[in-house]
Amino acid sequence: MSTTEVAPETPDAPPTSMKRSGGRFGDSLFSNLSIGSGLLIFLTLAAVAIFLTLEAWPAIQASQEFTGTAEFSLIEYTAPLIFGTVLAAALALVIAIPISMLIALFISHYAPRKMAQGLGYMIDLLAAVPSVVYGLWGGIWLVPKLEPLYVFLNNTFGDPDRGLGRWLQWPDFMPWVGGEPIIGLLAGEPTAPMRNLASASVVLAVMVLPIITAIAREVFLQTPRLTEEAALALGATRWEVIKTVVLPFGRSGVVAASMLGLGRALGETMAVLMILAPGFTFSWHILEVGRHQSIAANIASRQAEASGVDMSLLIFTGLVLFVLTFIINAIARAIVARSGPKS
Repeated sequence: MSTTEVAPETPDAPPTSMKRSGGRFGDSLFSNLSIGSGLLIFLTLAAVAIFLTLEAWPAIQASQEFTGTAEFSLIEYTAPLIFGTVLAAALALVIAIPISMLIALFISHYAPRKMAQGLGYMIDLLAAVPSVVYGLWGGIWLVPKLEPLYVFLNNTFGDPDRGLGRWLQWPDFMPWVGGEPIIGLLAGEPTAPMRNLASASVVLAVMVLPIITAIAREVFLQTPRLTEEAALALGATRWEVIKTVVLPFGRSGVVAASMLGLGRALGETMAVLMILAPGFTFSWHILEVGRHQSIAANIASRQAEASGVDMSLLIFTGLVLFVLTFIINAIARAIVARSGPKS
């Protein structure tokens, strides 16, 4: 007696037209959301630029009315702020970049795995610390600790009458700097409390250091392992591998990390406000108190009491900082594009 097996019935597939219509709707929705999100970035940037320009226009008009007189000069007010902002950020990068590179290389190529994980976690944690905490730490603890160092540097390099400053001087015939110490940044008379540009730059360096370190660490870890092993197989030492393989590979990433840190330093407000004794002069003497001020700290300190043209003037300085940051980011992108891999 034979039995006949009956195959189970398979459900009918949904109509192809429904699949296509659903897929087309999802693609269209996702495409529109993506385009809208991209346009939102440009609209936000344009809205900020338009707002700053319109609100700063009264100060620009006032400056044009009093050009050449002592009543009001937009350039004379803004230029020292730009100088102080750029000088503080540049000094912070000079301090932070070498230390960040050494830390990133140690974490990525020298430290044991567990130690590298712990150090990486600490670096990420430092990047998340609020700036007001750095300001408190710098103003209360760090500034008094730096006073003996500043006095030593000034006596050794910055004083034209003693130390190495007697020998390291610009020739007298040179304009502006004749007879001044070659290391002019350390000239001047440091006075306590040391709430000068040097202290603000040190705190800014501590703030941007974890940002640069974290990005550089990830860039160095992306170095092709086979390339490193090939260099080691040819007899290269670990330092030679880093010098010839790791650093060239991560050059563009290091530049991008440095520019990101520079942007953070340019726009930092609270830490500079809590440490720096303000002044509106063009001075290279970073150890002197009451010589410099940054744009962001000046806006924060004066905004509550400003009104009318004074408020417009503060907004104009904000517009200057906005343009300055935009220019620096554009330069950074150009540097990254040139230092990247060639096709």
